[in-house]
Amino acid sequence: MSTTYEEQAATEALVPAVMQAVICHGPENYTLEEVATPVPTEDELLMKVEAVGVCASDLKCYHGAAKFWGDENRPAWAQKEVTPGHEFVGTIVRGGTAALAHHGLELGDRVACEQIVPCEECRYCQRGQYWMCGPHDMFGFRNYNGAMADYLVVPINARAHKVSKELAPQHAAFAEPLSCSLHAVERANIQFNDVVVIAGCGPIGLGMIAGAKAKSPLKVVALDMSDDKLALARKCGADVVINVGREDAVQLVKDMTDGYGADVYIEGTGHPSAVGQGLNLLRKLGTYVEYSVFGSDVSVDWSIISDDKELDVRGAHLGPHCWPAAIKMIESGILPMDEICTNQFPLDRFQDALDLVGDTAGASVKVSILPGAAR
Repeated sequence: MSTTYEEQAATEALVPAVMQAVICHGPENYTLEEVATPVPTEDELLMKVEAVGVCASDLKCYHGAAKFWGDENRPAWAQKEVTPGHEFVGTIVRGGTAALAHHGLELGDRVACEQIVPCEECRYCQRGQYWMCGPHDMFGFRNYNGAMADYLVVPINARAHKVSKELAPQHAAFAEPLSCSLHAVERANIQFNDVVVIAGCGPIGLGMIAGAKAKSPLKVVALDMSDDKLALARKCGADVVINVGREDAVQLVKDMTDGYGADVYIEGTGHPSAVGQGLNLLRKLGTYVEYSVFGSDVSVDWSIISDDKELDVRGAHLGPHCWPAAIKMIESGILPMDEICTNQFPLDRFQDALDLVGDTAGASVKVSILPGAAR
């Protein structure tokens, strides 16, 4: 049913003139401030944010990782004075007729957006490889404010996807990390007889486990140092779990593969030690998929990749073409979303959310901020 003029006027009347938003002034200098609520142009939409996930890349940006703020090898990519938050869902409350038609939306629709805002003009976009867009503008990091705020502008080049209003907000926002997980699985080209090893049972790793299981390989093996997260991995589809803090993952994987090693290894921990581990437990001619954003340099013996095993090594970035599948998976109820989305905070406790994600004791799985929650 289309939105009437009266319904649109009533929705727009509820938008306040000012809002709360987290502002990044640089590494470890984020503040909650009162700012003017953005007014969308004719080709933009205004979203009332319901939930925004906090991920490891948010934390690494907060702490000043070179990936975001540059070093002697690369220029800074992230920008100051931008509101962070790229895993989000919300309700469209304002928008011109043309903007709504462009996205196939109506006022009141619940939407999750892909994190990248492609330029649609560079070589990659012109070739359909929009997730590797040259300028690489992205919600929460560069040129577009993110969702650690009450409201967010959805630009014309954003890729928006409808999400069921029946889902809890933090569950709906999980579409972003899950789409990334599924893209990493797609990059692995999993076959029916493969033994697939997933390193890490955080939010990304759990999504990788679910995605790998959906490919029906011979066996899905999950690695982590937390027994609780390994138990959750089983609920997401892992056939075998290994606590790498107590057990020799390389030997156990070789034992279950007649000494050959795994066919596929997908790395989702962001810890340097997981890289060498993967190279060692793969068989010759195996496939290594790297998803993580690392906070520091990683050193490995590259001769394992070449002379020893002739491995296929692939990167994975964002979640292109996987959003419909991710949303369908969440809406289907097959994932234990209440156990994945463990912690929610109001916007004024954004620092507590960041600190919990950085808790090395593993006290949480997925942490989210709900801007509309009581403060």
